[in-house]
Amino acid sequence: MQIVKSIWSFFQNQILGMKWLDALFGRALEALGLDTAKRLGGSIRFFLYDTVKIFVLLSLLIFIISYIQSHFPPERTKKILGRYHGIGANTLAALLGTVTPFCSCSSIPLFIGFSSAGLPVGVTFSFLISSPLVDLGSLVLLMSIFGGRVAFAYVAVGLVLAVIGGTLIEKAGMEKYVEDFVKSAGDVDIEQQEMTRRDRFAYAAQRVKETVKKVAPYIFIGVGIGAVIHNVIPEKWIIAVLGSGNPFSVFLATAVGIPMYADIFGTIPVAESLFAKGAGLGTILAFMMAVTALSLPSMVMLRKAVKPKLLAVFVGIVALGIIVIGYLFNALQFLFV
Repeated sequence: MQIVKSIWSFFQNQILGMKWLDALFGRALEALGLDTAKRLGGSIRFFLYDTVKIFVLLSLLIFIISYIQSHFPPERTKKILGRYHGIGANTLAALLGTVTPFCSCSSIPLFIGFSSAGLPVGVTFSFLISSPLVDLGSLVLLMSIFGGRVAFAYVAVGLVLAVIGGTLIEKAGMEKYVEDFVKSAGDVDIEQQEMTRRDRFAYAAQRVKETVKKVAPYIFIGVGIGAVIHNVIPEKWIIAVLGSGNPFSVFLATAVGIPMYADIFGTIPVAESLFAKGAGLGTILAFMMAVTALSLPSMVMLRKAVKPKLLAVFVGIVALGIIVIGYLFNALQFLFV
């Protein structure tokens, strides 16, 4: 058992966490005369290490996920979902959401396509909640920072939220609040040529290029904010505002996260720094979920496809679920750290 723990620790710290890279940057900066124990040197070290680590992991993960995704084009996904009904369809839609694009805005066109194809509104919303919130990339990156238990728990509660959220929307009879142009668009089946292995590799490589280019600004901003939090803002301030002792910390984190726009890779550096400073685990996860699932730009896009009442119900259900998850993780934080 000790051997297994040692192997897992090495994998988490040196492969996923790339701690060797942090040490390498530390030695390089000290050789240049920068004291990494002070604010400036520490901030530069954090920025360089986290930026390189995230881009390396991001590129590798996007390639793997995109290769998997090449087996599930929209038409095939739609046909798979169409075979199931009830909570089984919601569960499958949530699971399929884990192999789709990383941000909520990228998922909405697929959501519109599924809705126009006649899939139940609850199923399409389960997909819409899961797609930006939970993916294989978030699992691996969360493992590199918080460990396996937190990462798997995050993915599990994200999937549960997607299934419950979609089911509640379905039971509430929200179908009539989808905009008419979406419902009347019709089901257009496009025959897609079967991809060869070379085609799939080319597709995955192109997705890496496109996604890295798209998310790079948010990663730089996220890592920059993380560096400031990590090395400049006093720990007692973070604990006072976002620590588990503040009963309103989860509400505050959710409210701050909703207007923002980023993906999971842009929020993780901020989450890493907040956690190191003593912020509650549930508060951090609530912030990450709010940013990725309920960003203001994606809600503006979604409003074009659904009427205000359905949009309000969607935001309310997801926000409430995020808050409940946040308080649950804060209460059970001792199980994860």
